[in-house]
Amino acid sequence: MTRVRTTLAAAAALLALGGCATVQGWLPTGEPRTAPVAVEGPAPAAESTSRPTLVVTIVIDQFSANLFNQYRDDFTGGLATLARQGRVHANGFQQHGLTETCPGHSTVLTGMNPARTGIPANDWIDPATGKEVYCLFAPQNHLAHGDDTTDNGVVGPGQLDATTLADWLKTASPESRVYAVSGKDRGAINLNGHLGDGAYWYTDGFGFTTYVEPGQTAEARLQPVAALNSRIAARLAATPPAWTYTHDACRRLDGEWAINGRTFTSALPPANFALDTSPILDELTLEAATELLETRQLGRRGVVDMLGVSLSATDRIGHGYGTQGPEMCEQMFRLDAALGRFLDQLPQGAIVVLTADHGGSDFVERLSERGYPHAHRADSRRLAAINETLKAQFGLADGPLSSGGSGLVVGDKELRVLPEPLRTRVVEAALPLLRANPDIAFAESRDVLLAEPLPPADLTPDLMTVRQRLRLSTVAGRSPDIIVALNENVVAGGRVGGTIAGHGTPWDYDRRVPIIFWWPGAEGQERFLPVRTIDIAPTLAPIVGVPTPAGLDGRCIELQAPGGSTCPAGR
Repeated sequence: MTRVRTTLAAAAALLALGGCATVQGWLPTGEPRTAPVAVEGPAPAAESTSRPTLVVTIVIDQFSANLFNQYRDDFTGGLATLARQGRVHANGFQQHGLTETCPGHSTVLTGMNPARTGIPANDWIDPATGKEVYCLFAPQNHLAHGDDTTDNGVVGPGQLDATTLADWLKTASPESRVYAVSGKDRGAINLNGHLGDGAYWYTDGFGFTTYVEPGQTAEARLQPVAALNSRIAARLAATPPAWTYTHDACRRLDGEWAINGRTFTSALPPANFALDTSPILDELTLEAATELLETRQLGRRGVVDMLGVSLSATDRIGHGYGTQGPEMCEQMFRLDAALGRFLDQLPQGAIVVLTADHGGSDFVERLSERGYPHAHRADSRRLAAINETLKAQFGLADGPLSSGGSGLVVGDKELRVLPEPLRTRVVEAALPLLRANPDIAFAESRDVLLAEPLPPADLTPDLMTVRQRLRLSTVAGRSPDIIVALNENVVAGGRVGGTIAGHGTPWDYDRRVPIIFWWPGAEGQERFLPVRTIDIAPTLAPIVGVPTPAGLDGRCIELQAPGGSTCPAGR
């Protein structure tokens, strides 16, 4: 947290010393205001005469550009509104290589790649202890619902090494309000930033919870969602949740598949139905977003506010059932309808950006049957054989390679790091063996990747090599000893009733995501050239009138929003 707090303090000092110019703008109500705009670099462009009063960031977990395009013509609700009236970048990218939820969310409002946000994966291995560390682990905090052993344990934003648009706004405008909601803690906390007023996520059996920092009380932290939680609990008690068909087109996708020796029946309701692995999770999250919108009067108080909405059901459905069955079909239609209801509640002064933290693919058995015979599950015996070879070569008691942090950890049986120079020698011996594995497309030492420069900021994400993509996901002290990527549509493991499909690869079906900007009254505009999620924050900052830190990885995208140019000149 020290680096982040120092950056925020510097930003506050810059504002206090007049480090940014002021320009005259008007809120949609017609009330004049003075908004700060950074003067670092080229002179600002002509400012919009109608600043938004609310920035809404919507992140749909595992919503690939492929999935968006597949259902785009069928949407009739909120996704239809965004697709037809927004600035649609169908070729958006999470440009890094380890495409998971926590690093993906960390890019959206920081303008930074994971190599600089400090979040390489959902979790990593502490080399000293061998213990798994969650990406938002915060041992000083507690969970507001009273059980620190649930969810991902105690959490907070301290592991995030970068500041966010929410932090820049709160620094420039302390009276602004910032809230975020999600089905997952890492969705809400990354969008809420370090200085936001509240990050809430759904936990089964309680409702929406949050983290409690030292000196705070659970009652005060939960107050904004307390009434909502009571209503949800009463409703679920009166009418137990259910998941059935609402569209005949989805029913026609039923089928059975053999996965690792077990039969997977793809139909509704699923055999292992749970509320938090169904469309109901997103519907509750959007209900919570609407509750905060109304009770906190976001966007209605004469200052710019922010609301982050991370929708987790698409990801959980994708993992549990794949992306091409009746489960995802129903999710797309119900998400579209729920987003439509939510957009109808937004004030006239809102600006919305929608994107995803990563994409995803279908389970490999269905892919193989539908024309992609290379799709398969990796043979785990090959890694076991490599481990036995290394064990014998170095006279070790146990195989030194273990999965951890989306790569391979070189350690003892407790995952504690091996002493040097043994660790380096094992890594060097393992690499040629891993590269000879036909399931593996890439294997490299973390230390070698860290010694290489980051890819040029102006290199378009579709032209990056796999090596460059994975360099953007590598973080000192957190990334595993060996960074590994399987071949396209080759996956590890898989279990009926658990995870049968996933993501996390450097391939474009996991990197390519929609990025859509929209505001009430916008006219649709399709944009086909690649942009990146790291471009979102520097695009929104000048629109809301806040300065950005120097050295962001992303750039401002000209939106042609009401009032004229939205990017500083020369950016």
